[in-house]
Amino acid sequence: MAVSQPRSGYTLPVFACAAAVAALRWLRQPQLLPSVEVNLIQPAQTVEIPIQQVAGLREGMALAIALSDPGDNLDLTRNTPIWALVEWAHPEQTEPILLLGGEGIGRQVNADGRAAIYSYAQQLLRENLGRLLAAGEKIQVTIILPEGRSLATRTSNAAFGVVEGLSLLGTSGISQPLSAPGQLDLCLEELRQKAALSREAGKQGSRGKDNQLSITNCLVLCVGENGIDLTKKLGINPERIVKTANWLGPVLVEAGLQQVPAILLFGYHGKLIKLAGGIFHTHHHLADGRLEILTAHGAELGLPTPVLQEIFASATAEDALKYLRNLDAANGSDWVNQIYSAITNQIDSRSQAYIRNLSEQDVRVGSVLFDRDRQIIVASTTGAFLLSQLC
Repeated sequence: MAVSQPRSGYTLPVFACAAAVAALRWLRQPQLLPSVEVNLIQPAQTVEIPIQQVAGLREGMALAIALSDPGDNLDLTRNTPIWALVEWAHPEQTEPILLLGGEGIGRQVNADGRAAIYSYAQQLLRENLGRLLAAGEKIQVTIILPEGRSLATRTSNAAFGVVEGLSLLGTSGISQPLSAPGQLDLCLEELRQKAALSREAGKQGSRGKDNQLSITNCLVLCVGENGIDLTKKLGINPERIVKTANWLGPVLVEAGLQQVPAILLFGYHGKLIKLAGGIFHTHHHLADGRLEILTAHGAELGLPTPVLQEIFASATAEDALKYLRNLDAANGSDWVNQIYSAITNQIDSRSQAYIRNLSEQDVRVGSVLFDRDRQIIVASTTGAFLLSQLC
């Protein structure tokens, strides 16, 4: 059966870059620009991006506006205006292109408040603007998201150390529609294809000669870009990685139907922790329960009531983790390891039961959880074994 391809769009850095290009071109020659070309770099293609408005503000300064279009995705930045203010640089500026974050661009708590304009966005802006500059010319570029501060309150940015706005984040210019309904079909098709490739590479069964779990046909399920990026840095073969978005339940069941012997769940703890509570669709619009799950496991392990109350009252799962880490540091306790080990064990067992109930297949499941700094917090017993073999 043919799978309908959801429409992809572009990431925020692309629209910021398009607006900056339009503003710079206005400085060169005032003109109405319905669109501009942007070289995405990743992937290597040039695309046409619509420009909503462009105007000069004063001598040597221009402002252009683009609207975000993430494609067929449940993305809260849809139609968000992105402004780029471009001006000829002050004489003392040393670099050809100075990038600044204005209103609505988040600040990185762990980087001295630096604007959350990450490496891909910087590369995109510098390369596309640089080719428009003559030798010796210098500009200052300020990116502004007028709605960024309010939109940020509806994201998990703060959990990753970004406050007061949104990030210009991404490793590609293409915005894959991971939350569009049609994307689930594509995700399932990717899993089928990679399961088939693994079988062709050499099916050895679910256990090796020494009775240890074989990873010959193991697949790694990642929720989102952070997990994908970290697995690649750890050296996991991309052919084993399936990007799931929030539909973990259907993907796990499909893994059972495809007789995948083992699955490694690899993700941010604020997402995967939901599986320990039996929540197999991890989008926050559907269900949450993260703090309740943390509190329940803490109670099971005997944490004092005031500590449990503090966990439950935390603003985010990341805040609760930070509180527990501070508690361990102050008291010499080991609550983080104990609680998160219990949670990963519960994730494994519930996931295995979920697969068995809905596919009548036995699949070994391991899990690995990381924090906002992309540092691994804990791996379950099965997860640690699979990770050691896959890396």
